[in-house]
Amino acid sequence: MTELASREHTRAVLVGLFVTVLWASSWVMIRWGLDDEGLSPLVFAGIRYLLAFVLLSVLVAGSVRLRAEIRSLDRARWAGLGLLGLMLVAVAQGAQFVAIDSQPAATSSLILSLTPLIVAGASTVALSERPSGRQVLGACLIVIGAVAYFSGELGFTVVGVIASIVGLLANSGGTLLGRGLNRRRDISAVVVTVVSMGVGALALTITGLAVEGMPSIAPRAWLIIIWLAVVNTALAFTLWNRSLQHLSATESSAINSTMLILIGLLAWLFLDETPGPLDIIGIVAVTMGVYLAQASRATRERTDE
Repeated sequence: MTELASREHTRAVLVGLFVTVLWASSWVMIRWGLDDEGLSPLVFAGIRYLLAFVLLSVLVAGSVRLRAEIRSLDRARWAGLGLLGLMLVAVAQGAQFVAIDSQPAATSSLILSLTPLIVAGASTVALSERPSGRQVLGACLIVIGAVAYFSGELGFTVVGVIASIVGLLANSGGTLLGRGLNRRRDISAVVVTVVSMGVGALALTITGLAVEGMPSIAPRAWLIIIWLAVVNTALAFTLWNRSLQHLSATESSAINSTMLILIGLLAWLFLDETPGPLDIIGIVAVTMGVYLAQASRATRERTDE
């Protein structure tokens, strides 16, 4: 590796870690908006992603190539991107906000962190491949960690667990669908993000307004929403995609696996969600299991390529 490539790789790792911290901090800020500002979860999530979509749309509007690409999409592509947005934004993010509103952030994060295992398992079944040793070990660690965590002190609620499971299934299905759309490489990542986010955010906002009504949003609540939309969504996704240009799939998986620990730490510092020994053991075990599941899948995909 040349000195320039080494510097770029180091910078990409640091950027990836920075983005992961931003995404972990979203859970704390969401709880602030829900608890301190009295925002309703579905409208809160909808407005966040709708603002992020508007910002990204302005950037896309400045590109002749991207505008032409969007105009060239056929009905099948619009349908696929629309379904992706409904799954990843409308259902997954709506469920995530409801889960955070109903139980400790670390509990919701632990359940939703199982997405890579679900995706790896579904991919294995779909491709008729035997699970690797690392995937089996990762699954065992996740089960052990989950049992330890739910035997701990932070606890859970029925509504929160159901919402987390809904979010987990929607996120897993959306990940598989997104992989199928992106693997064909006939649509740029920016267009996939903007179109799917727009469809999902609009559906989530309309649903939230219908179910929860028009909210009264205070200035501090607007600051939280704008920060989440601009920094933790639009900027973070842009930085993450750029870092992936210099990181291997295994490296990005390892960085992303730190989310669970970061969320638990930030919830402890800022939300007074103090974990007990079993909670800590569970979080660490699940994090290691998620990493093994992702790293194994990433290695297999790189071999296939």
